[in-house]
Amino acid sequence: MTENSKKRVLSGIQPSGNLTIGNYLGALKQWVAEQETYECYFCVVDLHAITVPQDPVKLRAKTREVAALYIAAGLDPDKVTIFVQSHVSAHAELAWILTCLAPMGWLNRMTQFKDKAAKQQQDTISSGLLNYPTLMAADILLYQAHAVPVGDDQRQHLEYTRDLAQRFNHMYGDTFILPEVMIPKAGARIMGLDNPLSKMSKSEATDSHAIYLLDTPSKVKKVVMRAVTDSLGQISFSDIPDRAGINNLLTIYQSLTQLSQEQTEARFAGKGYGDLKKSVVEVVNATLEPLQRRYSEIIDEEKYLDGILARGADKAQQMANRTLREVKEKIGLLPTGLSS
Repeated sequence: MTENSKKRVLSGIQPSGNLTIGNYLGALKQWVAEQETYECYFCVVDLHAITVPQDPVKLRAKTREVAALYIAAGLDPDKVTIFVQSHVSAHAELAWILTCLAPMGWLNRMTQFKDKAAKQQQDTISSGLLNYPTLMAADILLYQAHAVPVGDDQRQHLEYTRDLAQRFNHMYGDTFILPEVMIPKAGARIMGLDNPLSKMSKSEATDSHAIYLLDTPSKVKKVVMRAVTDSLGQISFSDIPDRAGINNLLTIYQSLTQLSQEQTEARFAGKGYGDLKKSVVEVVNATLEPLQRRYSEIIDEEKYLDGILARGADKAQQMANRTLREVKEKIGLLPTGLSS
């Protein structure tokens, strides 16, 4: 399969908080596999991060950290395009154009907006939070992505992206590819270790909530051994809410070992919850050790990382600008006469 015949995928992670094992299993691990068969664009979505106030110094540092973790997790800059969202101005331009096409009713139905807005005072909610899905749509449609690898909680945003693309295509003629959602079979939704009914978050403040990719082995052990379980003493996969803690630990173990559910359950037949937790600690630390070693090498080589991001932005900009020029022409904006 040649580069030009490959289907294209795009995805990204915000540089807010600290990346977790959930980000690794639900995104990074999947991306590494996809880079062999797809034309991949992976960005650090810093414009999405500023829907809530960010410390400028910390935001810049976290943007570099996330980019370095992309590479440390196994993404090959010679195979994929890695870049920072704000380095390609077409993202913001197309987002505004799509905002002018998006009915308020569509945005008001977004579940994530409702959930996040409910945690804030009404007069402090930014309009950026409401328009977050439109910027995400612009990210995807700029690159004519055929598929978007995301967690199940982002499925509604992909449907919104498709609706916007269809609306534009209907009004101005075929322009955008309608992207499909890619949900991994295992590890798509890793839950909090302190609350297995809530998705693991990279911005959660509690010490026992998540395993972070840069955690020390002792910190990993401490968090996993504190993980919420139940009193049944049975190690098996289950959709029952009361068994969510055990199901979550088994999902982490299965995803990192690539065993089937049957093989995973057989591995712990006749064993206790303590055995399961110790095994999770072992496979997590075995995964994180080489990742952290590679991350330390990358983050210390500032010119190396900056070079990768600069080359990625150049390539992404070429693709994005082609789409943006076509969009501008179709809606009637006056061209500058400049080429790029």
